Amino acid sequence: QEQLVESGGGLVQAGESLRLSCAPSVSTFSIAYVAWYRQAPGNQRALVAAISTSGSTSYVDSVKGRFTISRDNAKNTAYLQMNSLKPEDTAVYYCTADLLSNGRHYGAFWGQGTQVTVSS
Repeated sequence: QEQLVESGGGLVQAGESLRLSCAPSVSTFSIAYVAWYRQAPGNQRALVAAISTSGSTSYVDSVKGRFTISRDNAKNTAYLQMNSLKPEDTAVYYCTADLLSNGRHYGAFWGQGTQVTVSS
């Protein structure tokens, strides 16, 4: 049902890695601006990383040097590579993206979220 589909979450131990993926569920849509957010239990959803259509990236301080946001325009997919995971990274991770179709911006849509759990 959602216009964005996320995958790649799971349960890992501290120091391990995960790669999250985000892609439109309908092939006629393409992604423009993309951002990853996360929401830990009891907290509000917070920005983690973002990437523009040109590939410019930004990160929240707590993940700099460990997380990498990227995009493959040919595959119309965005990724969040998470290395050196820490227990405090545990959260539901959400992808949001500005979707385009036939040159029209349809605005920001959200994925359903994928659980990332890091044990110590």
